[in-house]
Amino acid sequence: MEVRLDVFLMIVGAAIVTFIPRVLPLMVLSRFQLPEWATRWLSYVPISVMAALVAQEIFKNGENISFSTNNIELLAAIPTFFIAIKTRSLLVTVLAGIIVVMVLRFLFPS
Repeated sequence: MEVRLDVFLMIVGAAIVTFIPRVLPLMVLSRFQLPEWATRWLSYVPISVMAALVAQEIFKNGENISFSTNNIELLAAIPTFFIAIKTRSLLVTVLAGIIVVMVLRFLFPS
């Protein structure tokens, strides 16, 4: 298999462009002790990103935002939320969410 030089250079360039923004901050920040307020602020980033991703999937029905009872993902999120609070287990929560969505899609096919 022959690889053209321009394709190879594009792949190497893309690897460098994605590698630098990930590794450079780690290398720089690992040499410093962050202030307590910065560490506390950064601790909220993962949950904020997850909430944004989940909210987009729950509240979007097609191209529109939907709070209606036709939005199966929104209906499935309600019991899944309570299961997450009760069990505090990511695995149980994900499995419960999948099962609830499957049941709702079976009961209310669109």
